[in-house]
Amino acid sequence: MIEATGAQIIIKLLEQQNIKTVAGIPGGSVLPLYDELARSSINHILVRHEQAAGFIAQGIARTTGLPAVCIATSGPGAMNLLTAIADARSDSIPLVAITGQVNTSLIGTDAFQEADTFGLSFPITKHSILVKSAKELLTAIPQAFAIASSGRCGPVLVDIPRDVQLEKITFESWPECGVKDNHYARFRTVGEKLAKAIEEAVSLLLNSRKPVIFAGGGCNSVLSAKGIKTLQEIFPMPVVTSLMGIGAFPASSSLNLGMVGMHGSMASNTAMHDADVILAMGVRFDDRATGVISKFCPNAKIIHVDIDAAEVNKIFQSSVAVISDVESFLPALVCALQEKISLLSDDEKTQDRKDWAEKLAKIHQEDKERINNPGRFISSIPSLAESAGINPNDIIVTTDVGQHQMWTAQYYPIENPRQLLTSGCLGTMGFGLPAAIGAALANPDKRVICFSGDGSIMMNVQEMATLAEHNLDVTIVVLDNGALGMVRQQQEILFDKNYSASIYSKSPNLMKIAEGFGIEAVDVYTPNWNKIAFPKKGSGPRFVHCPIEMAELVLPFVPAGKANIEAICSME
Repeated sequence: MIEATGAQIIIKLLEQQNIKTVAGIPGGSVLPLYDELARSSINHILVRHEQAAGFIAQGIARTTGLPAVCIATSGPGAMNLLTAIADARSDSIPLVAITGQVNTSLIGTDAFQEADTFGLSFPITKHSILVKSAKELLTAIPQAFAIASSGRCGPVLVDIPRDVQLEKITFESWPECGVKDNHYARFRTVGEKLAKAIEEAVSLLLNSRKPVIFAGGGCNSVLSAKGIKTLQEIFPMPVVTSLMGIGAFPASSSLNLGMVGMHGSMASNTAMHDADVILAMGVRFDDRATGVISKFCPNAKIIHVDIDAAEVNKIFQSSVAVISDVESFLPALVCALQEKISLLSDDEKTQDRKDWAEKLAKIHQEDKERINNPGRFISSIPSLAESAGINPNDIIVTTDVGQHQMWTAQYYPIENPRQLLTSGCLGTMGFGLPAAIGAALANPDKRVICFSGDGSIMMNVQEMATLAEHNLDVTIVVLDNGALGMVRQQQEILFDKNYSASIYSKSPNLMKIAEGFGIEAVDVYTPNWNKIAFPKKGSGPRFVHCPIEMAELVLPFVPAGKANIEAICSME
């Protein structure tokens, strides 16, 4: 028989899940767990704010594709964690959040640092669990990991009262770990239905003249990216991505038209508007991508592939619906398509598809020629880093939220899946720095570049202390325009230049702030600044200050009520 406390059970099960690093802040209701954590093989990252613990875990999870763990105490600690949990839910990121709770006997008495974490978290998690005994932990912890990483990934919160952590029990054996939750499999398209759907998809593609791949976050994995590349080798067609799909197809390919939507390229928005067949994979057709739904892809037949059955036919009625992960679907599609193509000779449809791709490539070239100064600067970063001795393929990019985020999405040449980490659906300012810390922890051989703005960086600026403490290879690049740039931009275009609460009357010296945390800082006007900004491996963090004009705008911009192809491309 095995004898262990609840806290010992938690730590043992985390070790069984191969968790190497957790982030958090201790507090009274979670101290028994921290007592055992100090004796374990798990590395703990002490953050300065619990929200950052959640984003550090996201940085780990987004780069590895595996669940990561964050910890907070009860009450305000757990409340601070909720924004990062909601962000993970919005972007389908596998997370296990462990929160302490007041003793079971005190729940519901308004005890010190008591809050209904379970109730508050329920709408923003994939699943929430309130553990009532140490014995329940033997199933709750493995279940949390299984749910977080199965089907459409997401965060799971496990709320554990202090007395449960201290409770000692005996049991026969440790539970099996690594078991997936197969609940979603009930809705999966399999067997004859899958074969029929693939046959219909192949027929639509072969009969198309203007086909487009619309790749979302569900395509952003190594295997999915490989599948798209293989598909392109036998059936070339233009590719557009959502914000979360950037990296699923190399930016350097002439077939990659960039991001679609409110700040998408004219080429990608034109492609979606004019397409006759859209192969939409791992996408939700969210509002920032579609704009006015009736004007988004009015003439297209849609092949929609998504792991979440609730997302298929929610916004657009698909001609072919497949409930599947993209990694499994693409090899089957390629096999069926290859078989049909071998029986066909080149026809006018093939030539039409080539002409279509060339037309869009020319439009995309015009997109690139409209680049502004911030975009030009961001696009130059890989070559500047390379001249300083860093392989661009060894760079992971994170962003905060705002103008710099969109310029990065538009202009930074992302070549690989999981190379760009950004807060998509929830759009959380303060995401970039802690996510960069998590990415650096999970990828010690790579340099992480965090693009931020002077507004966003202040949201979690305290984590510069965490970054310096662990001497991680992260370069923070702040584009400083003295304003909440995206808010100011919308006020300029939509609210008759009424700049209400969007321009800072006094800005801090960000370089001195970075230096105060012990991080070497440099301004982009310093000669050979890139040599300082992108040092050799193991040299630790750097801070780069890049002043930009307040008047710089993110264009194209689609005003509310307009079709994506009616985007504003110039203010002249």
